[in-house]
Amino acid sequence: MGFKCGIVGLPNVGKSTLFNALTETAAAQAANYPFCTIEPNVGEVAVPDPRLDTLAKIGKSAQIIPTRLTFVDIAGLVKGASQGEGLGNQFLATIREVDAIAHVVRCFEDGDITHVSGKVDPLADIEIIETELMLADLDSLEKRVDALEKKAKGADKDAKEQLELVNRALVLLREGKPARLVERKPEEEKNFGMLGLMTSKPVLYVCNVEEGAAATGNAHSAKVEELAKKEGAVAVVISAQIEAEIAVLSKEEREEFLSTLGLKEPGLDRLIRKGYELLHLVTYFTVGPKEARAWTITKGTKGPAAAGVIHTDFERGFIRAETIAYNDYVALGGEAGARDGGKLRLEGKEYVVADGDVMHFRFAT
Repeated sequence: MGFKCGIVGLPNVGKSTLFNALTETAAAQAANYPFCTIEPNVGEVAVPDPRLDTLAKIGKSAQIIPTRLTFVDIAGLVKGASQGEGLGNQFLATIREVDAIAHVVRCFEDGDITHVSGKVDPLADIEIIETELMLADLDSLEKRVDALEKKAKGADKDAKEQLELVNRALVLLREGKPARLVERKPEEEKNFGMLGLMTSKPVLYVCNVEEGAAATGNAHSAKVEELAKKEGAVAVVISAQIEAEIAVLSKEEREEFLSTLGLKEPGLDRLIRKGYELLHLVTYFTVGPKEARAWTITKGTKGPAAAGVIHTDFERGFIRAETIAYNDYVALGGEAGARDGGKLRLEGKEYVVADGDVMHFRFAT
């Protein structure tokens, strides 16, 4: 699995420019007026991981298959979106379906690009979006209380637990705090997730800066990074304009262009790393003559569930996993060398898969 990330923000902050660049398509129309994106656009990108290329060379793999990251470009939200303003209801529903929110914040000054509020104030912009999402969540939960209370009076255990979670979330939302702050036990996560609350999603702030500030950020992005730190969220500085320019360049041209700007890598790479950090994701690999492939799982995933990402039969019939740490695989020249060097391990059902593990699953049919 990869993950699905919804790109949100006010109109004219650079969402569609960023989406086009990240997916290297022109699927989303980038224009200088609100609501130019009138249907959510979905694009997939390969997750860059230099380890995969190294493994493919060692394993003499005919094909390289990276894991995928899905971006959903959602139309610009405005004040009043929770009440349907600016096509709000349509796009708020889309946000509920993503794993995380990439909140694009305008951190650049440009008199030629209109700001809906008339001035560049990233913290105020963030507050507008967050408030609309909280109001929508509040409305959604308040409509469910009566039905859950009736079920909870009976023997419906799930309804009782959901009602308890709803009430906890309502307290926070009424105080102007997002649902992600609801205190909950691990065993409550499933029912909490079923509430479909937008403000329960992890947030990655994308500070869209001018070209000259791409390497260091600016005063606007510094404010956003400080806010993210307080919230326990994640922030990344990107110039959507630079990403758009390098999207059409060759690898060599891209590297040269980035170097002149003092950048070592595209913003996409930083964005994905931050996203993985936010969602606690790790990558394991399978390597063979046919293909070298990356697979993404949540940190803490055990062997059988990791195998299930490849195929459900692998999880059901899981016996054991032949496992080699990435560094050992590389240092010892592949599977045969790792086996001879005593670095190939047989792991059972309780093994927690580590980032970079090279795995081969044994399963019963």
